[in-house]
Amino acid sequence: MGQIKVTRCGIEGLCVIEPTVHRDERGYFVETYNENDMKAEGLDLRFVQDNQSMSQKGVLRGLHFQKQFPQGKLVRVLRGSVFDVAVDLRADSKTYGQWFGVELTEENMKQFYIPEGFAHGFYVMSDIAIFAYKCTDFYHPGDEGGLLYCDPEIGIDWPFDPDAPLIISDKDQKWLGLSETFSFKK
Repeated sequence: MGQIKVTRCGIEGLCVIEPTVHRDERGYFVETYNENDMKAEGLDLRFVQDNQSMSQKGVLRGLHFQKQFPQGKLVRVLRGSVFDVAVDLRADSKTYGQWFGVELTEENMKQFYIPEGFAHGFYVMSDIAIFAYKCTDFYHPGDEGGLLYCDPEIGIDWPFDPDAPLIISDKDQKWLGLSETFSFKK
């Protein structure tokens, strides 16, 4: 069994996971997922799909969520660095609408667990980032929702590089804010 350090974030369910990295003159070895270690930390997770993306500096992906088939995600960076963000969308949560962000890099090898009921997005801070994530449910085309990355109600403090153009898909620029998307609050 590898060893992991799990840090619970200020929003219930969110966790930053730091695996043990074994380094020597050859390089390193790291166990990126061990079901027993996760269960020992109270994370009883079942993953059904792995995804990977590559993005260039200045790319912002998100904030995405699945409407009827929510996905929990265990995310990490294989190359480069990103600022990764989760926004609590659980209607009955005391932290509804709040966000948490963490820098994930190939050097720190941190992972971020985002349970079902959150919107997720990331901003690429390095020249290139390769981003990998495990999902607790399959992607269902037509079920995707999103929130506007710059919604002042959420107030995410993105670490944008003023010297790099912000690159966002047309779809991600057209999402609405939290109150416009979820009318049951406020």
